[in-house]
Amino acid sequence: MADTPRRGPHASEVPPPGLTDGAWPLLAPRELDQPLAWRNGEAVSGAQFLAQAQALACRLPEGAAVVNLCQDRLAFAVALAAALLRGCDSLLPPNARLDTLQALGDQRGGVLALVDSGAGVQWPMAHLGVDLTSDAVARPQPDGLPLLPAVQPAACLLTSGSTGTPQPHAKTWGMLNVNVRSEARRMADHLRLPSLAGLAVVATVPPQHSYGFESSVLLAMLGGAAFECSRPFYPADIVKALGSVPAPRALVTTPFHLKALLASGLALPPVDLVISATAPLSPQLARRTEAATRGQLIEIYGCTEAGQVATRRTAVTETWHTFGELRLHARSGDDGEVYVAHGGHVADPTDLSDILRLADSSHFELLGRANDLIHVAGRRSSLGHLNYHLNSIDGVEDGAFWLPEDVPDGVVRPVAFVVAPRLGAAQIIRALRERLEPVFVPRRVVHVPCLPREATGKLTAQSLRELAHSLLGRTGG
Repeated sequence: MADTPRRGPHASEVPPPGLTDGAWPLLAPRELDQPLAWRNGEAVSGAQFLAQAQALACRLPEGAAVVNLCQDRLAFAVALAAALLRGCDSLLPPNARLDTLQALGDQRGGVLALVDSGAGVQWPMAHLGVDLTSDAVARPQPDGLPLLPAVQPAACLLTSGSTGTPQPHAKTWGMLNVNVRSEARRMADHLRLPSLAGLAVVATVPPQHSYGFESSVLLAMLGGAAFECSRPFYPADIVKALGSVPAPRALVTTPFHLKALLASGLALPPVDLVISATAPLSPQLARRTEAATRGQLIEIYGCTEAGQVATRRTAVTETWHTFGELRLHARSGDDGEVYVAHGGHVADPTDLSDILRLADSSHFELLGRANDLIHVAGRRSSLGHLNYHLNSIDGVEDGAFWLPEDVPDGVVRPVAFVVAPRLGAAQIIRALRERLEPVFVPRRVVHVPCLPREATGKLTAQSLRELAHSLLGRTGG
């Protein structure tokens, strides 16, 4: 397509706006000859990135709904930027399974998939390859940063499905800017730096997930950092990726990946900042991480619905501190108190799916998910609480509690699935008795080679249920 992408005025002409007024630049103000990404140890400048995005934008149908399936983080970011320049809404699915993509196409009446060039995958929809080897990198530097309306739809994220069916949540360009710039300020404060300029980010989480999207791709585009293009999974790959970028370094990861990385015994280059999310992190693992990396570990609390909500330095405190102008309050619901986020990047009051203990409107402790509360023998707990203690046992590499749905005698007995090759069931039960009320100690511990976690480290309710039924039957017997 030969026509040029839609553009507004340059960033230098208009001051940064609010959440809904004016326009935000495609990139945070930065020196365009400085790195925005790193690939195999080579820098990709902001100017190169803009040229690639503008070249791709010229190939997109204006206003189309696109599904960004690029696995390479730079290809993903270029596809996102091209869609923004073309006025296209980017759909970010939780996975690339055939049924997920077909459902997206059915819901939207046809979509265009943007995929890594040469991936060799047969997609069930129209698709366009994102080719980063084109001559776009050789074009002259763009003259300034394009501006996009704050109210422009930018991305539609889908929840992971960890507690049910994935649900869509639309984000405008203004919402994403306010959110990520608040994160960038918070992280720069932890590093005692004026900004994140020069920070190299290695991320183990996919860019389609809200956490990976915000804390790797957008932390570079809108926060001033630079991301490493790959998505390392195994410990050796994580160490290699960290070693390929200059200091200061940040590692954006999950408790699942951190636990495997530390257990590997591999020597780590200095990591100034470790960011963790997607599951609660134990203080013990946080302290071990800080000792191994010689940096600070900052945990992010958030959800797809509200985006990033708060941070804490888990090694030293249980208290979370909200981002920017975001505030929390409680209201009465059908099943007790419901906690609501509002302000900052959250334009409309948004219910959270967790139980909190508020110290004030910007500080709180996290007690567990509202939808994973369980009742056993008249006692109440949460699966998150039980899993936290199961995974804190030395020798348990991974673990999850499950409650059978249909029990013959009507008495629910928790079951624990564990990856723990060096521990027997009796040892695990004995350790849990020191941590949990007796009614929540599992009668049965089932050893498995691995749990069916997604790339983010999340374990969906459906995947765990299917595992349990395959091993134990529907009654859990």
